[in-house]
Amino acid sequence: MLTVHHLETSRSQRILWLLEELGLPYELEIYKRNKTTRLAPPELKKVHPLGKSPVITDDGEVIAESGAIIEYIVEKYGGLGTGELAHLQPSPGTPEARQCRFWMHYAEGSLMNWLVMKLVFVTIPTQPMPFLVRPIARTLCGKVQAQLIDPNLQAAAEFIEDHLSRHRWFLGPELSMADFQMSFPVEALLARSADSASHPHLNDYCERMRARPAYQRAEGKGGPTLMAK
Repeated sequence: MLTVHHLETSRSQRILWLLEELGLPYELEIYKRNKTTRLAPPELKKVHPLGKSPVITDDGEVIAESGAIIEYIVEKYGGLGTGELAHLQPSPGTPEARQCRFWMHYAEGSLMNWLVMKLVFVTIPTQPMPFLVRPIARTLCGKVQAQLIDPNLQAAAEFIEDHLSRHRWFLGPELSMADFQMSFPVEALLARSADSASHPHLNDYCERMRARPAYQRAEGKGGPTLMAK
């Protein structure tokens, strides 16, 4: 049976959502973050040398990286999908397939880089440090966010907002692999954006996603998608 090695409040939540949508039986191994560092526990390295999540094991194979896992599941088990889940992977060579490939790469190749940087630079000033250093750290981190990180996140939000103003899901009227890959970045973008309310289509998309019973089952089993502020 397929096993998901799931780190709490992590990108592996989107793997659980996909499996719940497909109704595919799976085993769930949950790993807790270090309470101080918020890093993954060393036990994950016993599953994969990088010690990261998500990781799945299936039929003797160990597969890491969200995009690779989603593609594997859809290629092997996508036939279980019906209705709006019947076309999770667009036909090769079509405009939809190229658009899907873009979002699959954009999620991790571009968007998540800025979201991780945002989290890091928000967190740095809250870490233990000499009293006199804290104002300097706060000022430097604030400048990096204002001059570099926030403008890029704003540009990303406007880009995705425009796209979703013309598409119910990322490829159109039906769910695709792209939606599962983009689900975590969308939630993180709205959570870490100061003006998230000014992007109604992004918010509508997120609400539509979170309203799905399969998404709710995934969070019920794996826990919240994002860390509490």
